[in-house]
Amino acid sequence: MHIAIAGNIGSGKTYATYILSQALRWKAAYEDDKNNPFLLDFYQDMVRWAFPMQIYLLNRRLEITLEIQKGGEPCVQDRTMYEDAEVFAPVLRDMNLLPNREYEVYCALFEKIASLVRPPDLLIYLRASVPTLVQQILARGRPYEENISLEYLRKLNQAYENWYENYKRGAKLLIDMDELHGREDGPALLVDQVIRRVMGLF
Repeated sequence: MHIAIAGNIGSGKTYATYILSQALRWKAAYEDDKNNPFLLDFYQDMVRWAFPMQIYLLNRRLEITLEIQKGGEPCVQDRTMYEDAEVFAPVLRDMNLLPNREYEVYCALFEKIASLVRPPDLLIYLRASVPTLVQQILARGRPYEENISLEYLRKLNQAYENWYENYKRGAKLLIDMDELHGREDGPALLVDQVIRRVMGLF
């Protein structure tokens, strides 16, 4: 069983991955921001670094997905390759941060890679409003996220909504993080929603 957690920057993917992996006693596969050689440069100059950033992330997420599928252990994954290609890349293109010819090369590569791997058994989308995203981004205090614009977060949120609505690769679940944000029983409610959905797949 392979569960993947999707959502905008600051939506709570890493924490959700942790609490779900602990509750289910499954392996966790986290997004490795600390070793991303392009992350700081990207947020300082998105036009210059958008394409190499996208290529790096696609390659890294392919590695993680193949490890999950070859390992055979139940796993909760923090973010998917589909979001990079079908949410982030189109937003970067629409904001004129990723030139069309680079976008087309990237999409062609993604389509070839996507055809080689199985999608997750369950996709969980963590929906969060921009105020909630900003609050959580500020709370975690990552220096490279200081330059993220509200426009970028808003456009990503819009793209995520369209992407989730049209996601047809497998089972999916939407969790409203605004409803859980700040509640003591929020983690338990999240776990409960996921377990009930997972049980429904069998």
